[in-house]
Amino acid sequence: MDIRPILSTLMRHKTAAALIVVEIALTCAIICNALFMIGDRLAQVREVSGLAEDELVRVQVAGLDNPEQSARTRADLAALRALPGVKDATVVNQVPFVNSSWNSGVRLSADQRQSTLNATTYMAEDRFVETLGLTLAAGRDFTAEEYREAASLLDGASGLDSIPATIITRSLAERLFPGQDPIGKSFYSWGEEPIRVVGVVEHLVRPSQFGGPAAREYSMVFPLRPHYNLGGNYVIRTMPERRAEVLEAAKAVLRGGGADRIIIDDDSKTMEQLRSEFYQGPRSMAWLLGIVCVTLLLITALGIVGLASFWVQQRTKQIGVRRALGATRGQILRYFQMENFLLAGIGIVLGMLLAFAINQWLMGKYEMARLPLYYLPVGAALLWGLGQLAVYAPARRAASVPPAIATRSV
Repeated sequence: MDIRPILSTLMRHKTAAALIVVEIALTCAIICNALFMIGDRLAQVREVSGLAEDELVRVQVAGLDNPEQSARTRADLAALRALPGVKDATVVNQVPFVNSSWNSGVRLSADQRQSTLNATTYMAEDRFVETLGLTLAAGRDFTAEEYREAASLLDGASGLDSIPATIITRSLAERLFPGQDPIGKSFYSWGEEPIRVVGVVEHLVRPSQFGGPAAREYSMVFPLRPHYNLGGNYVIRTMPERRAEVLEAAKAVLRGGGADRIIIDDDSKTMEQLRSEFYQGPRSMAWLLGIVCVTLLLITALGIVGLASFWVQQRTKQIGVRRALGATRGQILRYFQMENFLLAGIGIVLGMLLAFAINQWLMGKYEMARLPLYYLPVGAALLWGLGQLAVYAPARRAASVPPAIATRSV
């Protein structure tokens, strides 16, 4: 099809054509970035934690400092493990899907002045790996001789230079020792002595969003037995259908352990509940951005329909003349579709440039990732398809104009 008549017509209607181009450009720029942000939020919601989430419950305890805390924690764990339906239980200083975490710098050499990265620190009681359902990808679990009392270390009784081993995530291992076997390697974090890697787990997410998406699995586990006042997180593993029952039984057992501590009911939940609440913000943002996308596409479609209908009405006599000269209905239909395709194409090209500009601003302002290139053809195809659908009904009306209309007086 010769596009010169189309360009000539558009040049005579510059304002209307420019408005549609600008509308499509803005929609393209916003849609591309919105789809990227939706994808990013959904990726967060679907992230792999490494935990047996459907089998875990968490009971949080707070209490006063007590010289008997370590002994009482051991007694608590024995009582929890004896409950009907309980597969295992442990106590940790922190759990995933909360808004705070223990974080430490990690160095590869003793004389390194600046940390290579920041990782979260889990203090592990016996049965940590088994209770949380973690998968060892390499190495081994801690031995009984490697465990230390966290309280003694933190108080300085044993110094901070005696952490004998650590288990780290695969993500952290690949970052610290790329292309190498991490087992037997060492790094520095707490104190001035090296900490030797004895095991690697497939996944273990950081409790909070600290450090951003790239650092979500920068996690290390130390064989430091925390008592209930160091985070106070009792994690219990049971069968999925017995979680509610076991949670109530566990709270009753822990309440019976002494009146000087409190069970925090609002934070004592199943791991799935903690995850659902933790990702409520990203889910809501994804829904909001989805609504914005649909609204923008609807407004753009209405704009295209309105402009095409206006042009059909303005060119009725011209269309009749073309029909009288032998133009078929299919040719008239293709004329308006090609006209819309050209306008959409110009708008999409401008929109892609604007999309990158918006993304650069978001990267600087909110530390967002770079917009992947594949979102651009997706946005372009969406808008081109929308444009063709929107213009179809007005174009069909134009194709239905009879040749006799050319003989009517204006």
